[in-house]
Amino acid sequence: MASSTNCPSDNSAAVDQSTFWDSNGIHWDPHRIGWVVAGACAAATVAISLVNVLQHCLHYTNRPQQRQILRIIYMPPVYAVISFFSYRYFRDYTYYDLIETAYESVTLSAFLMLLIEFVASTASGNDVKNAIARKDKKALPIPLCFWRYRPTKAYFMYTVKWSVLQYVIVRPALSIVGIIAQRKGVLCESGSWSFKTAKAYITLFDAISISIALYGLFVFYGLTKDELVGKKPLAKFLSIKLIVMFTFYQSFVVSCIEIKDANATCVATAYWTEANIADGLNALAICIEMVLFSALMLWAYSYHDYIIPGEKKTWFILRPIWDSINLWDFVVEIFGSIRFFLCGSCGSRNKSASPPRLPVTDRYGHTRTKKNYEEAFGFGGGDYDTKYGNADEESGMRLRGTSSQENIHLGPYSSPYGAGDKGIPSAGTQVRSASPAASSRSTRTADSLDPLRTAHGRDRSSGGSVGMAF
Repeated sequence: MASSTNCPSDNSAAVDQSTFWDSNGIHWDPHRIGWVVAGACAAATVAISLVNVLQHCLHYTNRPQQRQILRIIYMPPVYAVISFFSYRYFRDYTYYDLIETAYESVTLSAFLMLLIEFVASTASGNDVKNAIARKDKKALPIPLCFWRYRPTKAYFMYTVKWSVLQYVIVRPALSIVGIIAQRKGVLCESGSWSFKTAKAYITLFDAISISIALYGLFVFYGLTKDELVGKKPLAKFLSIKLIVMFTFYQSFVVSCIEIKDANATCVATAYWTEANIADGLNALAICIEMVLFSALMLWAYSYHDYIIPGEKKTWFILRPIWDSINLWDFVVEIFGSIRFFLCGSCGSRNKSASPPRLPVTDRYGHTRTKKNYEEAFGFGGGDYDTKYGNADEESGMRLRGTSSQENIHLGPYSSPYGAGDKGIPSAGTQVRSASPAASSRSTRTADSLDPLRTAHGRDRSSGGSVGMAF
């Protein structure tokens, strides 16, 4: 270890020169027993995951969804294989661990993209924006539940995507920094916690970044959980998140093995330091757990959902494999979000900020686009009425500027004086009022309640005006 730091050495000076096989047969010791168990579990994990991957490749009927599923299915075998090598070559455990952790960001980002594809499949045009347009304003999850957001705003989807996709940038970058710091001897992976070491800063930035990513996932899931019914979103999420949680918390638990005193849980050997023992137990536990998680993903991300009866299998499996390892769609989404936030003041944001407007049907059976705020109140300068017309004028039911109470039509009624039976005077019948003033008041009342009569004459019938006393 470099002398410029106080980082303790993770490895002992002595190196075990014995081999797995010797003249007496297999050379069994605790390390080699763990080696066999880790290798067997890693092989089992790869076999189970390979079955799921091949079946998805053979039934590759939904490219946007299945390319994300394949990326998620790779997680258990990637973790198992890397953990096996970190156990076998325990002196370089830190390098393997940093590489292993970097793939976590890929699976979280792929899971968000998969949820977006699920939600988009429920909307018209397979566009997630049309699904979001159905949502109302709501509060953020805990701890920001006091803050309400409107999902129909243009910034919402860009913010959700960026909150998760930033982790696919930050986590690999932190791993690269960690590898360089370990090489320079300033990482101090097994040393005490101190902001004089690179480990403290890497852990801090990693915690902030993954917290933002998980919060973005929670926000999107809480908003679209109705559209995700039947897709087993919780099982899909847990199969990813439990891997992260298990690897994090068990590494914390086994770190107690590194206690260097007389009461230490495990005592260092000639070839294994306390740090080597803790790292080895963590790697062995991951290899065993990945067998269970690969089986869980076989159910949660089942290929049966993509089997179409009568559809021929896709035997050319290189295309699905290439789609899954090609992360260009992540790059497009990341730069699309950056462009939106950076170009928000240049005018292009305002043109694309309005959410999709769904068609509505009015009470007269006319289908048209729903009015926005400016069109509804008539000060936006738009051509809504020119494009769609005026439903009220077309129907002839009432004029613009009149309320429903004013839209009263005092047409001719039949009465005992004519052919009616309700005691209401018919057209052409002069009704006596109690006084000329009362007659005048009733006529003015009828005129004010019937704008059509006011516009087209006081009396449209041949029998004269109608007076009605209220």
